[in-house]
Amino acid sequence: MTFDLSKKKIMKPLIVLLISFVIASVVIVYTKKSYDFSLSARIAMAVMLSFTAIGHFIFTKGMALMLPGIFPLKTFIIHLSGILELVIAIGLLVPRFKTISGWALIILLILILPANINAAIHQINYQKGSFDGPGLSYLWFRIPLQVFFIIWTFLSSITSFKV
Repeated sequence: MTFDLSKKKIMKPLIVLLISFVIASVVIVYTKKSYDFSLSARIAMAVMLSFTAIGHFIFTKGMALMLPGIFPLKTFIIHLSGILELVIAIGLLVPRFKTISGWALIILLILILPANINAAIHQINYQKGSFDGPGLSYLWFRIPLQVFFIIWTFLSSITSFKV
């Protein structure tokens, strides 16, 4: 079984994050005449979260399939998590709430990992709502990506990391 990331549309959040980060960095340097890694990184994460939150409403059926069978009210959970992503995205942009939003996002990223593992085990294609997804090989990308998102969030919203 081969796994070609370019054919599977799982890199979209990472691409959105990185492009948003570059754009935010350029705009901040241009307007503030100084570089602010944390702000650029939080803006990028907020854009990415807004992007992924939309998926909770467009691909509700497929995302509901990702949840293990023990969960009731799957559609409600998917919609609620989409709303939560939007609230966290806004919180990351408000200096007063950036730390609590960062911790909330880290907790959310940890909590959604079982759904991603379940989706991989059952080869769920969340966009189609079918069982022809990438399978277990997906986890070779998804788990490191989750760790990357957690580190990104920690460095940009919880610590005073400076570049």
